[in-house]
Amino acid sequence: MARFASSAPDAPVWRRLAVPAGLLAAVAGAVAYVGAVDPNQPGHYPVCPLYGLTGLYCPGCGGLRSAHAFVHGDLLGALRDNALGVAAYLAFAVLWTVWAVRTVRGGPFRLGLGRAQLWAAGGLLLAFTVLRNLPFGGWLRP
Repeated sequence: MARFASSAPDAPVWRRLAVPAGLLAAVAGAVAYVGAVDPNQPGHYPVCPLYGLTGLYCPGCGGLRSAHAFVHGDLLGALRDNALGVAAYLAFAVLWTVWAVRTVRGGPFRLGLGRAQLWAAGGLLLAFTVLRNLPFGGWLRP
């Protein structure tokens, strides 16, 4: 079980929020960069190594295009480019919010993922990867 505590529960709120705020700033900066620099234009980002070597799509293929579309409010385009990526963006937002609220209240953020949940997440990634590379999985391709 992972436990994230920003600092001591009796520390000032601004100090307890330093780690969650730092992570949010880093993620926001990365997302802002992807929103400003269009991955649909060649030459800005490297090609996925798996796709470049094998022609197969990994679970992250289309993630930059998906993030770019998401930042610009094109939810259907983001889902088309990488549906699992959109789910990950939303999961990050929910988990970060829970972390920040618990940190403000002075409690730790506990992410109690057991063996079954980790296997399920791995199975979902594997199924997504296999399906998007099969002939009938074209709707999952970026």
